[in-house]
Amino acid sequence: MNTTLKSLLLLASAFSTVAFSACSQNGTQKIDRKALVERHSIKITQADSLNSLTVGNGEFAMTVDVTGLQSFPDFYARGVPLGTQSEWAWDSFKDTVGYQREESLKAYDQYGRKVTYMVQRKEPQRAKETSEWFRANAHRLQMGNFGFEFYGNNGEVLPISAIKNIQQELNMYTGIIHSVYEVNGEKVEVKTLAEPDADGIYAEVKSDLIKQGKLKIKMRFPYPTAAWKDAGNYYGEDNQHQSNIEYQKEDGASLKHQLQGTTYYATFNWEGKATIAEKQKHYFLISPDKSQNTFALNVRFTPQATAAKVSLAQQEEASAKAWKNFWNTGAAVDFSECTDPRAKELERRVVLSQYLMRTQEAGHFPPQETGLTYNSWFGKEHLEMHWWHAMHYPLWGRPELLEKSADWYFKAETIAKSIAQRQGFEGVRWQKMTDNEGNECPSSVGAMLIWQQPHPITFAEMLYRNKKDEKVLERYQDLVFKTADFMASFAHFNPKTKKYDLGPVLIPAQERFKAEDTFNPTYELAYWKWALQIAQQWRGRLGMPKVQKWQQVIDNLAPLPVQGDVYLAAESAPDSYTNPEYKTDHPSVFGAFGMLPQSGMVDTTIMKNTFNLIWRDWSWAETWGWDFPMTAMTAARLGMPEKALDALFMDVKTNTYLVNGHNYQEERLSIYMPGNGGLLTAIAMMCAGWDGSTENNPGFPKDGKWNVKWEGLQKMP
Repeated sequence: MNTTLKSLLLLASAFSTVAFSACSQNGTQKIDRKALVERHSIKITQADSLNSLTVGNGEFAMTVDVTGLQSFPDFYARGVPLGTQSEWAWDSFKDTVGYQREESLKAYDQYGRKVTYMVQRKEPQRAKETSEWFRANAHRLQMGNFGFEFYGNNGEVLPISAIKNIQQELNMYTGIIHSVYEVNGEKVEVKTLAEPDADGIYAEVKSDLIKQGKLKIKMRFPYPTAAWKDAGNYYGEDNQHQSNIEYQKEDGASLKHQLQGTTYYATFNWEGKATIAEKQKHYFLISPDKSQNTFALNVRFTPQATAAKVSLAQQEEASAKAWKNFWNTGAAVDFSECTDPRAKELERRVVLSQYLMRTQEAGHFPPQETGLTYNSWFGKEHLEMHWWHAMHYPLWGRPELLEKSADWYFKAETIAKSIAQRQGFEGVRWQKMTDNEGNECPSSVGAMLIWQQPHPITFAEMLYRNKKDEKVLERYQDLVFKTADFMASFAHFNPKTKKYDLGPVLIPAQERFKAEDTFNPTYELAYWKWALQIAQQWRGRLGMPKVQKWQQVIDNLAPLPVQGDVYLAAESAPDSYTNPEYKTDHPSVFGAFGMLPQSGMVDTTIMKNTFNLIWRDWSWAETWGWDFPMTAMTAARLGMPEKALDALFMDVKTNTYLVNGHNYQEERLSIYMPGNGGLLTAIAMMCAGWDGSTENNPGFPKDGKWNVKWEGLQKMP
């Protein structure tokens, strides 16, 4: 196991042995935000594949190694890879067969009729190939490896072991990475930052290695693997793509990279003298003139050719200004006056999570699970996870960052409507696994998930709560109403019980149940009712009458399934807590009274019994990063703040937060952004509370050891 991961797991274990105590919030002192952020500046002293650092602007990001650039991508590929990704940069292999998405459709018996779902077909062979094709295409791009090449005395390219005496620091308040190290006894000093308003990186290197001709800068274009995970370091299949020098001049050059499905450009501007040449296919070297020991350059990635001159002198100032504005607007939480030993670590996770979400997940599209670092699930967006990626933004007083990706649903609406129509439902049925265009992607689990469906109603409501502006109602009303139309039509009236059921066919958030047999899952029932109630409220705010069909479902939705004195995962699963398989994955029952408020369905005594049972008996080693903040939110609403904190520090591998702030899951999923977003949502709720809560810091115990200060947070619904 990687040394960093070992140390982090030991740290988490040590924390778990400390008895929890409490925090009380005064909320009156102005927080020194610069000091808050800078006391958690990340310092790296050794090359570790899990300790790479990211600069970015939310729509574009680059992750770098200890050299300050992407000099050794192979070393980091199995840790936190060195990605260069933009939200617009996607590719698709050439379809020489003529696949049609409809070939992935499979019919299921639902409500007495055949309903088609786009799944991963296993047979016939053509359907299987079609499913695999559309899962892999389109895929996000790793746009290039931008790094240093160091040379030894005999001209050999040096390995990462030649990088000595490393002192690297990321100052999140300025967004600048400062890297100092030695190569063959010579000092190298590097500054790295991302442009705040362009898909660009600025780097400045100082070293006598430049004078010696032993330091050059490389740009290498990898080829997409279209695999589930793409770490961006595959250099095979040279003949399947083309790259060339479009132009070069005294102070810059432009490279063109053409793939089967897209073309883009990497355009350089630099200070001083330098030349650029092709070392081998898709591999270019910039050689600074030996008359200097300092070299500064900028590279921008664009979908069209550009020859724009970039002012390098203003790069550092622009980055610092943008990051200062981010940290000094919205909310802040300060744990410095808490005496519990874990408070410092919790503050570190909160600060670093804000930085990571802002660098990688503040764009115009729902993000993938691994942000803009590397591809997981082929780089696809998972809409059920959009809540965990973005819910924190309005709670932290940054609704504009949610608004950007919430507006994507307008773009995806046409395809969402066609899915609903194909299946015989009204309104729009939101996709699960998708791409920037909103295309439906074959998935044997995702096609049957429904908990992404109410998310647009939640997002619209959160934007309205932040602004209280009728323009928000006018902008999102059709989105809210069409989303609700599907929800009401999907709920099926059961003539025996005189209630509306959800499913079958469906798979709940706890993905352990067979779609054909599952009905009335607890979390989805609660979410259905709450979201439909909100949709009706929107009609009232706009002076419109209630929709009768919605109200029928609200008034007659099946009750949450209970067995004895606990809630089941689903009415169709009476063995929810006796079948070992059903005690793994997400304990999504907690979502019914954690992610969601009381909507007239939850009995808090039964939920507390359920919480205690799951806490005691769940297979926590088989959970995901967002399960811990979800558990904390449920504990907070139930008046169990000690358990809320216990959940955030549970000693489980998937609850590990690396030195760079990333939520580690496993080797193939070394970062998991929903964990970071979930943590921020939980902390906002534990500090500011929720509708109807009246005390300060309701999610923290009141024994005097947790004096949490905060400002600018909004209440959860």
